[in-house]
Amino acid sequence: MESLKSEIAATAARLVVEEGLEYGPAKRRAAKQLGLAARTALPDNDTLEEAVREYLQVFCSDTQPAELTALRRLALVWMERLAQFRPHLAGAVWNGTATRLSDIYLQLFCDDPKSAEIALIEHGVDYQARSVTGFNGELVEALSLSSHSAELGEPIGVHLMIHDHDDLRGALRPDGRGRRPRGDFADVQALLAQEGV
Repeated sequence: MESLKSEIAATAARLVVEEGLEYGPAKRRAAKQLGLAARTALPDNDTLEEAVREYLQVFCSDTQPAELTALRRLALVWMERLAQFRPHLAGAVWNGTATRLSDIYLQLFCDDPKSAEIALIEHGVDYQARSVTGFNGELVEALSLSSHSAELGEPIGVHLMIHDHDDLRGALRPDGRGRRPRGDFADVQALLAQEGV
């Protein structure tokens, strides 16, 4: 059973890195590619993240660090623009597994949920609004836009997840492995400083 989960994780990791899939769709597609039944138990996200890290180390060690740096720099641009909404970086760009195919996920903590949307409108930013499941399990609004990365020479998806200001307290609790699931502007700057940027 565990070897099967490892095989699914390895296949899914390739899909995450090479095609930019999110973890859920990558795991389901991997199981299908391996000819497994729809009810097959899938690996958890921590297992898949480890497989992604291994894949990056083996196949992308010459390109991924620079791509990650470029994405973190672009994230800082948007965090600075949206500073009034207490932006926190999450996802692959935060945890270090991002490639040029990865999107940037910023969680905003607003006193008024519409204020971030109004700010985008005032700055003439084109975006799409939709509802997604937030880190607390409830539906939150997500504002998705495209932002050009000069370093990568291509557009990058930026997703702004709108949370209530009071959610910020719970947002900074470490995960089951003791890691912080998101970081603020200073945290991202510190990551870039560690990379020697």
